[in-house]
Amino acid sequence: MLSTSDADEALAGLLEWSGPVVFDCLCECYGSRLEQGRAASLARRHARQWRALIAGDVARFEALRRDLAAALAAFELDAACTFEADACVLVELYEIAMARFGRSPRSAQAHRAALKALAARLAPPNGARAVAPPHNSPRQPLPLSSR
Repeated sequence: MLSTSDADEALAGLLEWSGPVVFDCLCECYGSRLEQGRAASLARRHARQWRALIAGDVARFEALRRDLAAALAAFELDAACTFEADACVLVELYEIAMARFGRSPRSAQAHRAALKALAARLAPPNGARAVAPPHNSPRQPLPLSSR
């Protein structure tokens, strides 16, 4: 059975190695809509929000999420872009975690649980629908069920 400490350990590991992965993924997502400099600026802002999320700093995450929404509006983008980018990051983190830790059922389950918890915190407010990655994206929806 998976313990809370296993999922916490998986989150701690994510905090150590995920930063560059998150930033690269966000740059790719925003780069399809903005020129490179603006995409990188928005990706840096969004990556800080991800770091707070993974660290479990809810107050900082919420403040950075509001800041990100304002930045998106300044670039004439909407919340759907955030949800799409978040979905791409979750898929990327899942693929890397399963490639690295998938040989250990306990570790794989811990990483799935950690990513599932992150996804739940990213749920859009007020019943709004999140969007999946675009159909032309190489990334697939995140499989969160246990195997």
